[in-house]
Amino acid sequence: MEAPAETLADDVVVLRRWKPEQLGTLAAVAGDSAEHLGAWQIWATNGYGRREAADFLETTARNWAEGKTYDFAIFADGDVVGASGMITHPDRIEIGYWLSRHHTGRGLVTRAARLLTAEAFRLGAPEVEIRHDEKNVESGAVPARLGFTMTGEETVEPPFAPACAGVNRIWRLKRP
Repeated sequence: MEAPAETLADDVVVLRRWKPEQLGTLAAVAGDSAEHLGAWQIWATNGYGRREAADFLETTARNWAEGKTYDFAIFADGDVVGASGMITHPDRIEIGYWLSRHHTGRGLVTRAARLLTAEAFRLGAPEVEIRHDEKNVESGAVPARLGFTMTGEETVEPPFAPACAGVNRIWRLKRP
């Protein structure tokens, strides 16, 4: 599969591939929201700083080159407000997302997920998948708004973030 475009945009959000020079921005945005994110994301449960951001940026660059994952910064009004990404599987593309605590409830993740879904289908994916913990109702509202169908649940092995039930809901949308 070819790599996605490095920039995707609509009239409100812009998704741009993470770059090494965004280390400080990523550390600041994720760090400021670590408590908010850590409830749902195991990687943020102990805070988030420059070391974690540097590790992520190194990993995402390697994974992009290998065609495993494609991670993007979400921009709104010129500022980084979160992140989203695509994980490649042989039979589908999975997308994920998070927003800073200051930018939730504005439809930004829904817009980002819509852009990633369209790009996944452009790249030839037969379906797109979104997974979220069953207790994370806000995250689950995104695939529902985009016309995905909940196809099942799976038990997640510990460790998982503190607010999580350990059961992921799985949503899928087939290529039109």
